[in-house]
Amino acid sequence: MPVVRAELDKQPSDVRRMFDAVARRYDVTNDVLSMGQDRRWRRAVIAAVDPRPGERVLDLAAGTGTSSQPFADRGASVVPCDFSLGMLRVGKQALPHLPFTAGDGTRLPFADATFDAVTISFGLRNIVDPLAGLRELLRVTRPGGRLVVCEFSHPTFAPFRTVYLEYLMRALPSIARAVSSAPDAYVYLAESIRAWPDQAGLATLVAEAGWQAPAWRNLSGGIVALHRATR
Repeated sequence: MPVVRAELDKQPSDVRRMFDAVARRYDVTNDVLSMGQDRRWRRAVIAAVDPRPGERVLDLAAGTGTSSQPFADRGASVVPCDFSLGMLRVGKQALPHLPFTAGDGTRLPFADATFDAVTISFGLRNIVDPLAGLRELLRVTRPGGRLVVCEFSHPTFAPFRTVYLEYLMRALPSIARAVSSAPDAYVYLAESIRAWPDQAGLATLVAEAGWQAPAWRNLSGGIVALHRATR
C-alpha cells in the first residue's frame, strides 16, 4: 500500500501515518541524510538543556527515543512523547526502560507545571499549529523551567543557502529512496523545511507563546538553529 505523503497543511492523521511508515529505518535514514551531523545536533541539545539528576524532562516528538536516552544517562527522569505509535513501538523495543508516552503536541497528556525542562527536536514544524504546541509546552513547564527547540532553519551564507535548497529538493528524496522504508515521506519533510520560518521568525513565535528571553544559536551554518527560552 502506498504511503500517504503529508502536505504542508499538516493534517495530523496524514503526518501520523507518514511517521508510522518511516519508523523502522528512521534513525538510519536521518544519519545518512544529515551525513552524521544529527549526532552533533543531539549533543548540542543535551548541552543546552543541561539536565540535572532528578529533574523531569519532556522530550516531545521523541520518535524512537534516540534523543531521549542521553537525558536518562545524565540522571534526569525523561519522558519520550510522540504521536506516532509506529515510532513509539520501535523505540520501546530498543529502549524498554524508557516511559514512552503517546501524545498530541497541541493537547499534551500532562498536568500543568510538570517538567523542569521541555525540548523538541525536528518536530515543531510537523505540529499542525506550532504556536499552540509552544503554548502547551509552556503549560506543562514549571515556573523558571527551560525550553530548547532544535529545528531546521535558514543557512546564513547566501551562496550556501542556494546549494542547500537544491540538496533538499533534489538530492534528499533521491537518497531517501535508497535507504528509507518510505521515501515519499521525505519529499514532505524537504518541503516543510523550506517553508519553515527563519531564526528570528521562530524566536518571535516562541515569545508570542509566552516564553521569556528567547534566543538562538546557529549550528552547521544555520542549517539547524537551537532556540532557548525560559518560563
